[in-house]
Amino acid sequence: MPGVYEVFFRSGFSAAHLLRDYPGDCSRLHGHNWTVEVYVECRELDEIGIGIDFYDIDKALKQIMVEMDHCNLNDLAAFKDRNPTSENLARYVYRELSGKLDAPAIKVVKVKVCETPDAGVTYREE
Repeated sequence: MPGVYEVFFRSGFSAAHLLRDYPGDCSRLHGHNWTVEVYVECRELDEIGIGIDFYDIDKALKQIMVEMDHCNLNDLAAFKDRNPTSENLARYVYRELSGKLDAPAIKVVKVKVCETPDAGVTYREE
């Protein structure tokens, strides 16, 4: 049986948000230093032994995060009708990144978004 590699890459951004209809402090504008971890499954290696270059993951992730960095996430089109929760951020990054990286032997398998070092969420599609 052939092996499968799971490559991961971690990055981050700073942004503010508020949670509409939330019954507590998070209903007020506040910020986080978000951490994003991306996991990419590779079924083949190239001629020099790489499944996917970390640089390629970083470049694609930066294209997504540049619009989120140092802004109010509620102002972004993706979150006009849904709260910018960690769950919704993880799904958004997953789907955007999949569109940029997925190929026959490469697939984004999950994205982890953390608001703090101790709290976050992982999103994947089956």
